[in-house]
Amino acid sequence: MTQSSGSICVAKKLKIGVIFGGRSGEHEVSLRSATAIIEAMDKTKYEIVPIGITKQGRWLAATSPAQLASAKVEHVQALEATGEDGLTSHALTTNSRGESIAAAHVDAHIAALDVVFPVLHGTFGEDGTIQGLLETYNMPYVGCGVLASACGMDKIVMKQLFHASGLPQCRYEWFRRGEWEADKERILRTIEKNLGFPCFVKPANLGSSVGISKADDEIQLEAAIDLAARFDRRIIVEEGLDVREIECAVLGNDEPEASLPGEYIVHDESAKFLDYTEKYANTGHNEFITPAPLSSSLQTQIQTMARTAFRAVDGAGLARVDFFLRRDTNELLINELNTMPGFTDTSGYPKMWTASGLAFPQLIDRLITLAVERHADKSRNQTSI
Repeated sequence: MTQSSGSICVAKKLKIGVIFGGRSGEHEVSLRSATAIIEAMDKTKYEIVPIGITKQGRWLAATSPAQLASAKVEHVQALEATGEDGLTSHALTTNSRGESIAAAHVDAHIAALDVVFPVLHGTFGEDGTIQGLLETYNMPYVGCGVLASACGMDKIVMKQLFHASGLPQCRYEWFRRGEWEADKERILRTIEKNLGFPCFVKPANLGSSVGISKADDEIQLEAAIDLAARFDRRIIVEEGLDVREIECAVLGNDEPEASLPGEYIVHDESAKFLDYTEKYANTGHNEFITPAPLSSSLQTQIQTMARTAFRAVDGAGLARVDFFLRRDTNELLINELNTMPGFTDTSGYPKMWTASGLAFPQLIDRLITLAVERHADKSRNQTSI
């Protein structure tokens, strides 16, 4: 779309709303991802509108997008906490619990946008909630839709869909928090019998390894389940295997592409596993290698399985698919799919596409284009008889 100014034809910039923060345990990761995305976006193509959500759920709309166009994480955090430097707080009312409720201001800000990039990780953002909100506004947005986002967030449902698609996985058990509180001994016996030790305990709905623990005995297992139960009402426990951790980035809608795979290489075996700190704190205990040192046949198998997993949840836009490669049998197992992977300086998703020949700014362009194309395709659906 262009607008004429005398004899000069100037291309109109797309107005992109970048939403970050949120009520998830991955709030800080979201801030870092949004910062990297805002810095990488082509300012000649896009007018960037940063929109923050605090840990308490307050929406903060930037009155001057240019102020945050190249914001550092600390600056974004300060704005989120204080509402200063041109960021206007819109907590219009509160409910009986004293929580802020976003109201008419959300309509005004979202309606003025061309595309939304919801850079929200974890619950209340990556789980289909923000996607559902954007669907009600009939707004194009980057990434998976409501169904894929919800399924990709729930490790139990995700694994059931992978099983239905014939994708091999490790053994696992799952249960509800209420069942755990009612009969801990039964659940401990079941896990020890069916999975053994070591095993990994995870909240069913969370990412970035938040709330995840490795258990080598029953005492550690009980503590690990108690920790996971703080974050979710459903808990999943997976068998511990000696594996290489491989990732593959997926990009596309109906015809998704898969990147060259990457691999986390552990340099310090004293680190129990790739937890939240190891992923984001640059400890030096591990590094992400792209492309991963794999045979061409194994690389092709990973890419094929990544696309299958993406289609299994009806993915759109992007996802990162994580695999386990067993050291004892060389068997490839799918672990999970992440519908809004990290975009930080340590994140694998942009690194894998860079290694595959797609630079970060061009990756952002593709994601925005895919969002517009998917919205146009959905707009063909008849909504009334």
